Amino acid sequence: MTYEEALKYIHSVNWVGSKLGLERTRELLGKLGRPHEQLKFIHIAGTNGKGSTAAMLASILERAGYRTGLYTSPFINRFNERMQVNGEQIPDAVLAELTERIQPYADAMEDAPTEFELITALAMEYFLQEKCDIVVLEAGMGGELDSTNVIGAPEAAVIAAMGLDHVKELGPAMADIARAKAGIIKAGGAVVSYGGNPEADEVFARTCRERGAVLRSPDFLQIVPGPFGLDGQRFSYGPWTDLQIPLAGRYQLNNAAVVLETVAVLRERGWAISDAAVRQGLAATRWPARFEVLRRDPVFIVDGGHNPHGIRATAESLQRLFPGKKITFVTGVMADKDVESILGLIVPLADQFFTVRPENPRAMKAEELAGRISALGAKATPCESVADGVARAIAAEGPEGVACALGSLYMSGEVRACFQTGKD
Repeated sequence: MTYEEALKYIHSVNWVGSKLGLERTRELLGKLGRPHEQLKFIHIAGTNGKGSTAAMLASILERAGYRTGLYTSPFINRFNERMQVNGEQIPDAVLAELTERIQPYADAMEDAPTEFELITALAMEYFLQEKCDIVVLEAGMGGELDSTNVIGAPEAAVIAAMGLDHVKELGPAMADIARAKAGIIKAGGAVVSYGGNPEADEVFARTCRERGAVLRSPDFLQIVPGPFGLDGQRFSYGPWTDLQIPLAGRYQLNNAAVVLETVAVLRERGWAISDAAVRQGLAATRWPARFEVLRRDPVFIVDGGHNPHGIRATAESLQRLFPGKKITFVTGVMADKDVESILGLIVPLADQFFTVRPENPRAMKAEELAGRISALGAKATPCESVADGVARAIAAEGPEGVACALGSLYMSGEVRACFQTGKD
């Protein structure tokens, strides 16, 4: 099987798009010898910030000398981004070989696995093959019935910032979504929760009490922001002073605080993580399409924010870096998102919009999005493609301006490709 054949198989229309439940993943992993039972994990759920939190933790653990796996979704430019070991993506040939090995087992299942379940099983096999000491595992959707939740008690269960998303699958209320995320909390485990959402926090606290898990949350009041700019920012948190992250979004300081609390949990559980490893790991973190600066003249930023909670954080970062500056936005959204709330957060910051349709069947047409923006009193021009929207935004802003592409992770890869960053 070639790499191209492997991807074609993985993305085959034979798989059901989304079907919550653990039975199929357990069956497939059972046929593979239960590789997940021979690995240790940090399990991360939540609505926003999961990937950034995972990337920081993986970078720290690597600098601490551990062979570290990282499992995330979705990918930005290349499928192989979804499973990495010590910062290196799975090689094409290895992905093809593992897919060929798994194919007969998946094909023989009466209840076929979904694409995400198939990828999760493939990743578990890869991380075991690579003899990972620990795997930073990002949940796909929810937690309790997400295929990543086949694992036993992790070294730490981390719940990132909570917001309303995937309401069709998880439920319409915050308590419903929190209950789904709380599914990663295991009996006697250690839990680090971002906190700050009273309804969700109540669910997490109750679940920890019921399951005998220890819960801790960061105190964001202890964050002391330092110098910041397009290259990143410095900050202090509690006993940690003058830390550096190369991530420009203001919200990343909160994610970093969650990471530092998780490091404390791991140390209590016997993981040898030096102060130097923490500092070096944070400073070396790279996470594309999360308030990522792609150009300076004009400034062009791409951010994967795609729900009101995430967009609000992006808007706050733009206002922090460019106070009083009007922004040109390249925007594309999924039609099933809370588009009205998303637009309400960014229209006040906008000079104008160039609307695009991301490559996804759920995406809203550029013309419809432009019409909805125009109805709010802002200037909006529909574009033929993402590349067209990027080019128009750059031309409109000139060397001293600021442009930002946001609204969907699915278009972030196309945006980055316009700046020849697709090799990352």
